[in-house]
Amino acid sequence: MGGNFDLASKKKEIEKLQRKTEALNFWNDHIKAEEVLAKLNALKTEIKEIDSIEEEIKSIAEMVELLKLEEDLSLQEEIEKDIEELEQRIKELNLIVLLSGPYDKNNCILDIHPGAGGTESCDWASMLYRMYLRWCEKKKYKVTVLDYQEGDEAGIKSVSILIKGLNAYGYLKNEKGVHRLVRLSPFDSNNRRHTSFASVEVTPEINQDTTIEIEEKDLKIDVYRSTGAGGQGVNTTDSAVRITHLPTKIVVTCQNERSQIQNKEQALKVLKNKLLLKKIEEQAQELNNIKGTQSNIEFGSQIRSYVMHPYSMVKDHRTNIETSNVNKVLDGDLDLFIEGNLKKGI
Repeated sequence: MGGNFDLASKKKEIEKLQRKTEALNFWNDHIKAEEVLAKLNALKTEIKEIDSIEEEIKSIAEMVELLKLEEDLSLQEEIEKDIEELEQRIKELNLIVLLSGPYDKNNCILDIHPGAGGTESCDWASMLYRMYLRWCEKKKYKVTVLDYQEGDEAGIKSVSILIKGLNAYGYLKNEKGVHRLVRLSPFDSNNRRHTSFASVEVTPEINQDTTIEIEEKDLKIDVYRSTGAGGQGVNTTDSAVRITHLPTKIVVTCQNERSQIQNKEQALKVLKNKLLLKKIEEQAQELNNIKGTQSNIEFGSQIRSYVMHPYSMVKDHRTNIETSNVNKVLDGDLDLFIEGNLKKGI
């Protein structure tokens, strides 16, 4: 099995976390308690799946022995089907094992911004937005729209979503970067080929207290009217909040809560997560500089191309993994690229 999976240490970690949940003061800090429970449940799920796979292997081995005696064609078909399903389960487990980063199991915030190019790029951003929504639907992840800004003519100017589900950040962290689309433009009366760009940013949702301190003087807070996806008004008040962190120029927005105060609290939480991630990346960059290696965490690098004309291809430029089925990828089939990048990071 790929990754670094020490079954004995996992079981010890489960026992350690279980003891924590039994402490009398366990629920005094609800945030930390929920984090412990989430980690405990994730480990239990991994162990349960391994035990289940081992039982399935034994069952298939017994069926193979039976097949040798009876030479039953229907039994052979059943074994082949079971082996195929087992291979898929092992593949999925291998992927989970690769998610060993400190925030990989967390929820995440995903932001999409169109590049230069007006309507073309705004439309491309909306196509990416749909792609990630479809991927989340396949994973049974819950999505909350934090902010949605429509394009002037079509598509979106920006969107920010909170994705809730086990390993959401671990799976999506490598989607961060610039995505490039080549197609015959539906907005060009001459039907010419256009290239559009949109950037994706992915930040882990971090509930624990951090050393990140935000001073009021470093913030520029703007209030504007909320609008929902598709243009429907969320309410009739100027409750949406945009916060700019002046020292870093990081901008966060939130409009999904009912009140301005709630939107401000949510936006500050997102800002804190982004500042913490920036700090972590700067430390990683410094370490890479000391080692004399080039960092691959820089935001803005072109990571993937989606070509719809003159041929069909989606190619990840970091792993060289590609597929000719562009529509399937745009319909949320991203696991090929996600798995490739996770394996690349081993």
